[in-house]
Amino acid sequence: MAQAKTDLDLEEDLVVDAEPDDAEASSDAPTSKTNLAKRRVIDNLLEEKRLKKQLADYDFDL
Repeated sequence: MAQAKTDLDLEEDLVVDAEPDDAEASSDAPTSKTNLAKRRVIDNLLEEKRLKKQLADYDFDL
């Protein structure tokens, strides 16, 4: 029973913390844009590496 009561207390805390403040929401926007930009750079580098590998492996004697 003590475990169930603890779980309920944690769930109540989660609901209270789940409401974002306007200041927190606005501060997440630049971070998410930066993360997205970093992800795109990484994806582009991986794509370039994959294409270079395909070109190196290509059999030109067809």
